[in-house]
Amino acid sequence: MEINIAPITPSQDDAICAIIQSVGAEFGAIGEGFGPSDPEVQAMSKHYTLSEKSGYFVATVDGKVMGGCGIAPFNHSQQMCELKKLFLLPESRGLGLGKKLSEQCLAFAKEQGFSECYLDTLTNMTSAIKLYEQLGFEHLDKPMEGTEHNGCDVWMLKAL
Repeated sequence: MEINIAPITPSQDDAICAIIQSVGAEFGAIGEGFGPSDPEVQAMSKHYTLSEKSGYFVATVDGKVMGGCGIAPFNHSQQMCELKKLFLLPESRGLGLGKKLSEQCLAFAKEQGFSECYLDTLTNMTSAIKLYEQLGFEHLDKPMEGTEHNGCDVWMLKAL
């Protein structure tokens, strides 16, 4: 099995869009206030450009797109970034792809000079929350000022 993590390419936009929307629906993240409804989901490669301190990384297994994860400035901050849209196909879970993608994003964030990383998610995404805790994210009592996803009910922050 060949696992590859690399920045998204335009040819992967449709596959990532389908994964984000189907996995979002699986966990009830549908409609306004949830990441899968963000307009950027239609063309992630256009919205995550390494030159703008943001990146979306795609995991492939034997050449098949299995999911992705992104990093971008939080609310236009130069110090705080946000871990965004970690979504994986059900058949790829348990392979360590979420950890590899998250670590790639956090390493990229450090290279960009960010000192903190924020994320929001849903209580029922228990595997993701466990991963974030293992990566050193700590729970917050409320969302950060300026968060886009008011449908989320778990908020976490990590010093980089």
